[in-house]
Amino acid sequence: MMTEVVNQTLAITASGMVTGVGLDAPSSCAAIRAAIDNFQDTHFMDEGGEWMLGCEVPLEQPWRGVVKLAKMLAMALLECAEQGAINLVDTPIVLCLSETERPGRFADLSSKIFEQTQKELDITFSRPFYIVEHGRVGALVGMLRARGLIYDENQSKVIVAGVDTLLVAASIKAYEQKDRILTSKNSNGFIPGEAAAAILVEAPKAEQQPQLLCEGIGFGVEKATIDSDIPLRAEGLSEAIANAFEEANTSMNEMDFRIVDVAGEQYWFKETALVVGRFLRVHKEGFPLWHITDCIGEVGAAIGIASIAYVKLAYEKAFDEGKNMLQHLSNSDGKRGAAVFTHKVVVNG
Repeated sequence: MMTEVVNQTLAITASGMVTGVGLDAPSSCAAIRAAIDNFQDTHFMDEGGEWMLGCEVPLEQPWRGVVKLAKMLAMALLECAEQGAINLVDTPIVLCLSETERPGRFADLSSKIFEQTQKELDITFSRPFYIVEHGRVGALVGMLRARGLIYDENQSKVIVAGVDTLLVAASIKAYEQKDRILTSKNSNGFIPGEAAAAILVEAPKAEQQPQLLCEGIGFGVEKATIDSDIPLRAEGLSEAIANAFEEANTSMNEMDFRIVDVAGEQYWFKETALVVGRFLRVHKEGFPLWHITDCIGEVGAAIGIASIAYVKLAYEKAFDEGKNMLQHLSNSDGKRGAAVFTHKVVVNG
C-alpha cells in the first residue's frame, strides 16, 4: 500500500543497540526474537540472602557508573551513524536519561555523559546533547523534540538515543524496599538491566521501499500511580493513546500489534489490558503484545528507543505482526506516552 505522508511525520532510517543479549542491533534483535535472555546472578544480594538476577551488558572490562553508560551510548551512536551514513559530529542528538529524582541516578549525569561520550568516540560534537530526563516516557518526549528540530528548525536528520542502567546498588535497594524488584521474597517484580539504543529520524522521502513512520505522539498523566492506593483505571494512558490516535487520524481498530515497556509487575499488565478494553471496538483474532524486557530486563530510559529499533528490524526481516503498531510507555511517577507507527511506501514526501 502506498500513501501520502502528512506533515510532522518522522521516518526511522537507522538504528543502533547495545543490550545484555547483544552488543549491536542485529545480535540484540536476533536474541530477543529467539526469546533468549541473559539473566544471571548479580553481585547484589536481596534481603532473603539470595543473589538477585540482572541483565548486564558484557563489555570487555567491568566498567561502572557514567563511564559504562558512555561506552554503551558511544557504541549505539556509532552503529546508528554508520548505518545511516551520517557524521556524528554535526548531527543533533536528543539523549533520553533517567528521571532526575530516581534513586541511584549518578550525580551530574547529563553533563558528565556528554563529556565522557566525546572521550569514548574521540570526537568533539558541534553542539551539546538535547537532554530529556523523563525515564521510560522520555523516548517519546525525545521523538517530539526531534520532530521540532526537523520541522521547525530545519535540521535534516536527528538521532534520538537513550541509555540507562538499573544495576546500581542505591536503585536496587530503593526498589526492593518498595517490593518492586524480583527477589526470593517477591515474585511480582522486575529484573534490572541496562542498555543503550539510538535511532536516526528524518522527514520521510518518496521512495519505493516501505519506511517505518511515526505518525502520531500523545501524552497523559495517571493519578493512580503504582505507589498510590487509588484504583487504576488507566485514564492517563488512555489520554496519551487518544492524543496519539487523533494526531495520526486512526484508531485502535486499525492497529495490528503493540509494543510496550512492561517489565514484569502486574500493575503494568493490568494497565495495558484496560486500555484495550477502552479503545478496541472490533473483534480481533489476535492482538499481539510485544515487550522486549522479557529478554533484556528493566532498562529504564533506554526501553522506548530500543523497542523502536527492534520493530524497525522486525519489518526489515519480515517477522512483524502487521503494518500498524501502537507503542505506549509508562513511568512510575504517572507520566504516560503513546505513539502510532506504520510501515508503508511513501509516494509524496
